[in-house]
Amino acid sequence: MHATSLPKSAKIDGRRLRSERTKQLIIEAYIALAEEMSPRVPTAAEIAERAGYSVRSIFERFPDIRALQVAAIDYSLAQISALGPPRGADGDRTTRIISHVRTRGETCERWLPLWRSLIVNQGDSPEIKARIRIARDRVTSRMEMMFAPELAALPAEERQQMLIALEALTDVESWARMREFFSLSFDDACLVWIQTIGRLLPNPNDPCAMT
Repeated sequence: MHATSLPKSAKIDGRRLRSERTKQLIIEAYIALAEEMSPRVPTAAEIAERAGYSVRSIFERFPDIRALQVAAIDYSLAQISALGPPRGADGDRTTRIISHVRTRGETCERWLPLWRSLIVNQGDSPEIKARIRIARDRVTSRMEMMFAPELAALPAEERQQMLIALEALTDVESWARMREFFSLSFDDACLVWIQTIGRLLPNPNDPCAMT
């Protein structure tokens, strides 16, 4: 009996899947190395060794390291988005502040090394600059959702100023200073943000706080 050969389309699909899997492993290798070496960008040889492929395999899928960086950012942003809708968005004021801060702290904890590498090495890349902007905008959009009742109590100009202040307060480097320079634990760093946001945000249920 002759072995049944696979249709040509199945073979092509199989090669495509293997190529995509290789691409994924290269991206994951880059992220792992970027986190370890931050802010230095890993070389193609280092990435290839970590991924278990040749340097040629990298450049068959990415025209240069900058393109690989962009793919790594997109992958990381997708992972953050996969966290789903904000936890506790329908809770009371305190619940929403705590939920937002702890989620943001977890994101910063994971994102910090790669973020530093991107900031230092963004150069004049419009692709990387655009993605850094996307990351910041997503933080702001999340706060608009989590703190909608409090923000609604402010005039438009003050609302925008409040969002700018909160985004700066909860920036990745702000988290890094608390964790590295001041040696705060994860919970203590969260507490700093929780208490500060609690003081900054208006409280529509407290008439004394609004005067």
